[in-house]
Amino acid sequence: MIGLRKINSKVVLCTKAVNRFRAMMNESSFHTTSSDKAEFKDLLHKAQNVVVLTGAGCSAESGIPTFRGSGGLWRTFRAQDLATPESFARNPSLVWEFYSYRREVVLTKQPNKAHYAIAEFQRSLKGEGRSVTVITQNIDELHQVAGAKDVLELHGTLFKTRCTSCGHVTENRRSPIVPALEGKGAPDPDAQDAKIPEEDLPRCDQPNCRALVRPHVVWFGEGLNRGVLNAVDQALDKCDMCLLVGTSSVVYPAAGFAPMLATKGVPVAEFNMEETPCTGAFRYLDAPYISN
Repeated sequence: MIGLRKINSKVVLCTKAVNRFRAMMNESSFHTTSSDKAEFKDLLHKAQNVVVLTGAGCSAESGIPTFRGSGGLWRTFRAQDLATPESFARNPSLVWEFYSYRREVVLTKQPNKAHYAIAEFQRSLKGEGRSVTVITQNIDELHQVAGAKDVLELHGTLFKTRCTSCGHVTENRRSPIVPALEGKGAPDPDAQDAKIPEEDLPRCDQPNCRALVRPHVVWFGEGLNRGVLNAVDQALDKCDMCLLVGTSSVVYPAAGFAPMLATKGVPVAEFNMEETPCTGAFRYLDAPYISN
């Protein structure tokens, strides 16, 4: 796992990249929210290695809670109150209720048009000898359900567990994940902590282990997976077109990927329903809140 020191250094570098790029664009001869679709299509047609970076907004249309902004609570908790190693150590039952609820919600949902369009885009370009790398901050696997291949999951997935003792990672799509969590995890603010005994929570399936397992996701205060970051670095090094889809551009290091590409002259297009900190900083923008 990449340590916090390295992540923090990336945050500093990415923040500087955002500021440098904004300064460059202020001095440039073209408007940062150019609506020149013909130019965009031409560049996209020529691109050989496209990176698509997606965030919570991409899955919101499928009905996946974002747990951000107004009303973004589970019961009375913010996601960052529960998604930490310290919270899991204090109350694994409560944290597993939260993640069990999220798993059960996702299992009832389907990919939306954005997921399918990205998957089709990837298939289409592969047939032409070009590549599309999907990098997502989401943990719902809806890109894969829609047909996208080799998705790089920055923050892990709801449908894998990791042993707190031996570190074994395994896929798990059971519903519920264990009998003790059936019917638990209701988001009602008045719902009571189920206080499930630790021995009844999800356990490791490896011989001679049976230790407590946790969701295989990246929690606040943790580093990203080294293998995933290496794959992301390779994709960004080759990238000659970047598409941002439904990402708030506030969670680092992912928020710094596009600005860093833009400082190198790589075209970046933003597709968002709401304004973000990077809105206006990139060359192409498709957003319903902008009136032409």
